[in-house]
Amino acid sequence: MKLLGATAIEDKLQDGVPETIACLSLADIKIWVLTGDKLETAMNIGYSCNMLRDDMNEVFIISGNTQLEVQQQLRSAQEHILGLSRVSSAADVEKSDIELCPETVLEEAIIAEYALVVNGNSLAHALDPGLKLLLLDVACLCKTVICCRVTPLQKAQVVELVKTHRRAVTLAIGDGANDVSMIKMAHIGVGISGQEGMQAVLSSDYSFAQFRYLQRLLLVHGRWSYFRMCNFLRYFFYKNFAFTLVHLWYGFFCGFSAQTVYDQWFITLFNIVFTSLPVIAMGLFDQDVNDRNSMRYPSLYKPGQLNLLFNKRQFFLCTLQGLGTSFLLFFIPYGAFSVLLKKDGSNFSDQQAFAVTIATSLVLVASVQIGLDTHYWTAINHMFIWGSVAVYFAILFAIQSNGIFGVFTSYFPFVGTSRNTLSELNVWLVILLTAVLCVVPGLVVSFLKVQLFPTQTDKSRKGRGPQEQSLQRVRRTSSRRSAYAFSHQQGFGELITSGKNMRRSAICSAPPADEHYNHCNLFNHCTFHICFICGINHDMVNKQINF
Repeated sequence: MKLLGATAIEDKLQDGVPETIACLSLADIKIWVLTGDKLETAMNIGYSCNMLRDDMNEVFIISGNTQLEVQQQLRSAQEHILGLSRVSSAADVEKSDIELCPETVLEEAIIAEYALVVNGNSLAHALDPGLKLLLLDVACLCKTVICCRVTPLQKAQVVELVKTHRRAVTLAIGDGANDVSMIKMAHIGVGISGQEGMQAVLSSDYSFAQFRYLQRLLLVHGRWSYFRMCNFLRYFFYKNFAFTLVHLWYGFFCGFSAQTVYDQWFITLFNIVFTSLPVIAMGLFDQDVNDRNSMRYPSLYKPGQLNLLFNKRQFFLCTLQGLGTSFLLFFIPYGAFSVLLKKDGSNFSDQQAFAVTIATSLVLVASVQIGLDTHYWTAINHMFIWGSVAVYFAILFAIQSNGIFGVFTSYFPFVGTSRNTLSELNVWLVILLTAVLCVVPGLVVSFLKVQLFPTQTDKSRKGRGPQEQSLQRVRRTSSRRSAYAFSHQQGFGELITSGKNMRRSAICSAPPADEHYNHCNLFNHCTFHICFICGINHDMVNKQINF
């Protein structure tokens, strides 16, 4: 027989995978790899992605065949990590004279870099109720976690483990049918449209063609989405507190009789027409930092992990600002109307003139405030903000005109109130004074905060962003590992036939496992935000080798 040729398949990383993982790591995102490949291939993938490096302090390989062996190996790794951490921090503890309990040794205190590698047989034992918390604790102490020979059900179990026992937001990304259970289990699922069909894409929330696009999805669009939502909520609460609490001060003068300050049509249209479009534009288009700086400074992603932009403290500040604004909106016109005179020498004695003054001041203050809170101006923002002010005056004069009174006499009884009130120069001076006193305190506080206590976002706007580590790929100088992995050990047929890795649980049913397993789990580890990512090395190329 004469050999004519051979066919080989090359399984290689997609372009930009190491750089993407390095950038996500700088954003305090912890990377876990769950793969169906054998141990040697999984570790080669880890070294190719720079998740495993020769300069790491220790790489723990969990390969026990029984539950007792797995437990001993996990405890040994935990004691090794925590033991070195206690020794390195012993001097600091003696200086502070503070008695620390074992629970206070957290992941953030681990300075050294460790990696954990677990095979599928050991993972089946480690996910038992008695060992899964130990597995999670040890994994969170390590910088890199790789699980090989993992079944689709085990991937979903790992995601559920972290979701249940850690305050985490999880994201899973995969490209094959074996990733569907994990994608559905995570909070956010991302599918890669590659060589393994469309099952993962159809089961995901987002989909794209390359793993490297995940960097822009998280650091740019994900961060912008969080910033816009928090800015939207802060302004929404502020303007509604300012609008509503005016009735609190008015209640002291009307005996809390449920009489309203504003005209009933203004109450109806305030949130629907007068202030709705500007806040929508802010929620859709606002950017505190452009996309280039968002990619350049991955640490700008951290405030979202720490929930800094909207929390109980921010809600209290919005309430306090709205309370102060409502106080000024009511008492400045109230004090001015007690001494002001009209052109003919008469007093402003009607309640509707007072209501028009307060309503006009409120619309102007709300419009100016959202203009100050907007960081990225577009033509739509200008049109919505200043258009809303124009629409307010148009509707105000329309509903108090003689024409509409003649048609709907019982619905629009206050004829000419706005025309008579806003034709007085003193009223406009009161409105201007009220708007300035409502806006200036917040403007001064924002200015002082940026100058005295600048955040990383403020620094990046000025071109003085946080110092970041180089994102260039660190190439391995060691030639001890080849680019290909061959197994010379016993396979996992015994594990498959035992049914231990195919247990039914309340998670979800496992999809067919006839695809090539390759997955990467991403944990956003600061108050635990978590992303599970799969399919980072599925650029498969069929190559014909001729002799």
